[in-house]
Amino acid sequence: MRDKSMDRWNTYEPFYVHCNGMKIADIVITDHAQSRWAERVDDQQQSIEHICSFLWDRLKKEQIQPYYSRAKDVYLIDEDLVMVAEFFEINGETDIAGNPLHKMVVITFLGKLSVDIELRDLKTYYSWLRHSRRMTLMKHGRKRK
Repeated sequence: MRDKSMDRWNTYEPFYVHCNGMKIADIVITDHAQSRWAERVDDQQQSIEHICSFLWDRLKKEQIQPYYSRAKDVYLIDEDLVMVAEFFEINGETDIAGNPLHKMVVITFLGKLSVDIELRDLKTYYSWLRHSRRMTLMKHGRKRK
């Protein structure tokens, strides 16, 4: 999704936004991220256009920050919403200086910190999630025998 608010293309006008040392020129929302948005963020506005415009607006306002200082894939939006995203270089596209432009691929939305207190410590949350899934699999495995 490119920035649709630009009326004309000017070679001196940037069409990317800085985020975590990268120049984001495109946003891609996975199907999983769209379903998690509907479940955990906003079930009324769940179109891809709405999600992309929300993210693009937050990128412009510099309201998307890394969740941990060393983590490159978990981000905090408006100091409340936790998002997992990956960044890839866009082949053949550079800025005026020749630096590569990036595409932000949103993998999932984990939820809001104000709603899910467990998200405050992601390492503990993932540990709990793995443990609960393992126990569920073990329980189902016992039924089959």
